[in-house]
Amino acid sequence: MIKLPQRQVHLDFHTTGAIEGVGSKFDKENFQRCLKKGHVNSITLFAKCHHGWSYYPSKVNAINPSLKFDLLTAEIEACKEIGVACPIYISAGFDDKYFFEHPEHGVKGAPDSKTSVVLYKDGWPYVDDDHGRFRLLCLSGDYLDHLLAQVKEVVERYMPEGIFLDIVGERVCYCDNCKKTAEMLGVDIMTDEGMKAVSTYVYKNYYEKVREVATAIKPDIKIFHNSGHIYPNRRDLTFANTHLELESLPTGGWGYDHFPLSAKYVKNLGLDYLGMTGKFHKSWGEFGGFKHPNALRYEVALSLAFGAKCSVGDQMHPYAFMDEATYELIGQAYAEAEQVEEYCYDIDCVADVGVLSAESLNAGRSNSSDVGLNRILLEGKILFDVIDKECSFDKYKLLILPELDKVDDELFTKVESFVKKGGKILTAGKTGVDVCGRFDLGVKYLGASKYNPAYLNPTYNASGLTPSNYVIYSQAYDTEITDTSAKILAYSKTPFFNRSKYAYCSHRHTPFKLDGGMPSVVVGKEGGYIGFDMFSEYAQHGCYCAKEVVLKTIDEILGESKTLTTNLQSVGVVSLNEQKDKSRFVLHALYATPIKRGSGANSVEVIEDLVPVLDTQFSVKIDKPVKSVTLVPQNESIDFTYENGTLNFTIKQFTCKQVVVINY
Repeated sequence: MIKLPQRQVHLDFHTTGAIEGVGSKFDKENFQRCLKKGHVNSITLFAKCHHGWSYYPSKVNAINPSLKFDLLTAEIEACKEIGVACPIYISAGFDDKYFFEHPEHGVKGAPDSKTSVVLYKDGWPYVDDDHGRFRLLCLSGDYLDHLLAQVKEVVERYMPEGIFLDIVGERVCYCDNCKKTAEMLGVDIMTDEGMKAVSTYVYKNYYEKVREVATAIKPDIKIFHNSGHIYPNRRDLTFANTHLELESLPTGGWGYDHFPLSAKYVKNLGLDYLGMTGKFHKSWGEFGGFKHPNALRYEVALSLAFGAKCSVGDQMHPYAFMDEATYELIGQAYAEAEQVEEYCYDIDCVADVGVLSAESLNAGRSNSSDVGLNRILLEGKILFDVIDKECSFDKYKLLILPELDKVDDELFTKVESFVKKGGKILTAGKTGVDVCGRFDLGVKYLGASKYNPAYLNPTYNASGLTPSNYVIYSQAYDTEITDTSAKILAYSKTPFFNRSKYAYCSHRHTPFKLDGGMPSVVVGKEGGYIGFDMFSEYAQHGCYCAKEVVLKTIDEILGESKTLTTNLQSVGVVSLNEQKDKSRFVLHALYATPIKRGSGANSVEVIEDLVPVLDTQFSVKIDKPVKSVTLVPQNESIDFTYENGTLNFTIKQFTCKQVVVINY
């Protein structure tokens, strides 16, 4: 596995030729001073931008017409003088210069198509506004040859550590090249199946040729193809890369849910990876936008907690000077990262629970099942991995299946093997149609309830969830008990009737009946079932009782085998990793509260205030005798007890994050 530098900057430089004096304020001392101030040890530099211009005297492309010298070479030489790595960026999917010269090579839509996918007009998805936008190029034909020539020239000229190719992926396209590909493959491009076959072929051909061209010159070169997301249902696309860069700017559309989900998946794949956030208040292309320093401190610490190297996105002014304030901002976060990074890599992540990604089973990106489960487990301090069906299930005590209409036979075979070895499963909602009949979860699945909303009536009083009737807006499912020894944690209650135009009560929905009810949250011999789309409920409605009943069910299933418990409040994040070659576990505790600011479409989640967290208690099951517990980077030993395989200690106070080293 290749090793990535730990503290990177991704230096955007998408610069029109319409601005005079491009690069005129570049100064090596300013450039180097900012990198040092930022504690940066790698920076991605631009060979070609979205506008289509090169930033060196290219023989296969035109240099930005306002640039009067070889900017890229000057930047690289400045980096080498101070020992900073400098992979090179090439815009692949966007190239406006080429598009306007050869519009026939843009991604083309087909308004009369019967496919269900996004259509394109003039190289961009149909939009209603007049905002200036880059155009997409089809990664085939003459444009692919042009792009490969640029890759070849850059690698030959600079022999970089790596190349970063941006705005790529499988595209729905009906250009002449794609039509010819459809004919070659013998498919009908006007159908979903034909379109998918063509887009897959075109993209695979692109990334295989890029690898062939680049590695023929530099066999050990790093190559990453960026589409803004790592798709857990497409390992073929993931392993087209030598490493992974998880673009995940919380305020840029990804949100704070995205990175944990993505990192907890890719860390099982055997590739080195980094988490890419940005210095911007919002997202890419924002000149003069700065997030609060505390937000960047937290986001960098979150990357470290999940074993990721760090990358912060910046954007250089067209005059090519580096902004001192930006590198003061980055430097605050990276100085802290540098102090603890030896404890953050070459790790095995400890996890009790494997979460089968709904996205990996083709439920789509940002689906409510994945998002809701991610939030519940992070807030509940459950140690978990996000996995696909190709992962081994053997390390987990509990496997959680997402809310899906259908579970395929291949997955069931693996789940059955897991259960036969003593593993437990948990699922919710409509997945019960497949799962409850195959495993002893204590209930029989009868189908979707005809009532909506229904009510949840817990049988226990814990975590502030007093027995009452809690409205659940997601779909309820009818069940009946099949095992009298099963533990019923909650019943569902129905309303008197469904609200309609002619039958209604009060302002919102019909109240519950006092009689009746059926078991809806049950734990049987082989796991548990929740008779609501409860994961989606938490993602969509944030219902407190939804989270608590899922966590209660997990606690019932795991029992005394749960690795970690803590009193850290819900917005806190905990990870536990092992560095076996160092004979130590490393625990990360983080705490910050994102607050929504702005309004409507302009609202963003920001982190500003960091409050001290007091007296955080941890109980960790460790099967190796513990020698010491140390806070880093303070290098402060703290008191602990270790009895019968359980470690107990307290962090008296921390702000934003604390790394705890447990030596055995």
